[in-house]
Amino acid sequence: RISQTELNLQESDMSLKDQIHILVVDDMSTSRGLIVQALEAMGIKNIHHAASGAEAVEVMARQPAHLVLSDYNMPGMDGIQLLKQIRTNAKTKGVGFILITGKADKEIVDSGKALGMNNFIKKPFGPQDLKSCLEAVVGRL
Repeated sequence: RISQTELNLQESDMSLKDQIHILVVDDMSTSRGLIVQALEAMGIKNIHHAASGAEAVEVMARQPAHLVLSDYNMPGMDGIQLLKQIRTNAKTKGVGFILITGKADKEIVDSGKALGMNNFIKKPFGPQDLKSCLEAVVGRL
């Protein structure tokens, strides 16, 4: 018979990298590709992506992610509007949210924080910057 402690140890063998689901939202396919590549290089396996805020809302309705990495500047629904949609939906309101922005404008950052944004990262950024940004939200990867 397996004790409760051993059972917990076995369950924790699955690392955060194996369990976390991340949704990358960016209207630029190159940016999406680079972010997905960086996440894969970190060993993250469950990566979904959307080309717009509206598509992200649809993806989240089907399969909520644990964390959304969203570009700020997108046509139709920008990153802040997407964050607002996520926070006002009972199923997704607790999802982690990182805003990616070309200009870390105080106004943008403040409105993101007011809506419960967990972190933000300024473009251009490298894989290590992205990893630090993610780890500040989800813990060590």
